[in-house]
Amino acid sequence: MRKEKLEELKSYIEEFKTIKTFESVEQPGFLKARQYKFLLGNGEIITREEMIKNNSSGSAVIILPVTKDNNTILVIEPRVFTKETVGVGLPAGYIEIGEEPIMAAIRELEEETGYTSDNLIELASFYQDEGCSRAFNTSFLALDTTKNSLQKLDESEFIHYFECTFDEALELVDLGYIKGANSILTLEKAKTYMKEKNL
Repeated sequence: MRKEKLEELKSYIEEFKTIKTFESVEQPGFLKARQYKFLLGNGEIITREEMIKNNSSGSAVIILPVTKDNNTILVIEPRVFTKETVGVGLPAGYIEIGEEPIMAAIRELEEETGYTSDNLIELASFYQDEGCSRAFNTSFLALDTTKNSLQKLDESEFIHYFECTFDEALELVDLGYIKGANSILTLEKAKTYMKEKNL
């Protein structure tokens, strides 16, 4: 990783690091749990709780943008429940009810980074946490991305985007900066795809 890029990344992380934790208050909000009983084929009945995110399954998309200059775009944002309290990863977001994953990927990429692409390739689909959720995520490789607008963030979203080479993004996994399973899986799938296609 180039020293100046690592310094830039560290400055973004410092900006979003948690410095104080306030007492939590329980109230209806984004996350809810529903309890179900299930009869199994073996005749046993089990009880499980399902995590509901924003009144839906919580299915999401993860996007690896690759620019026309063959750089990647990462995002840095608060992840207050992690040890570091800041996450480095790929643009991602929830699929809205009735929305196709590819349309969610196009929307989320533009909202979080201002970049767009007309060349999205599906890399993988997988469950986020099948023990307590029906969320089914889809990851995409977005080729030939270009900067077309400013970010369109929600009021409570704070995101810096960060451009680096693909090899540097992989190095950030090894250095412990990228720790999210969704981003790591997408990077690994992209590495395999790009090797097969000689990209």
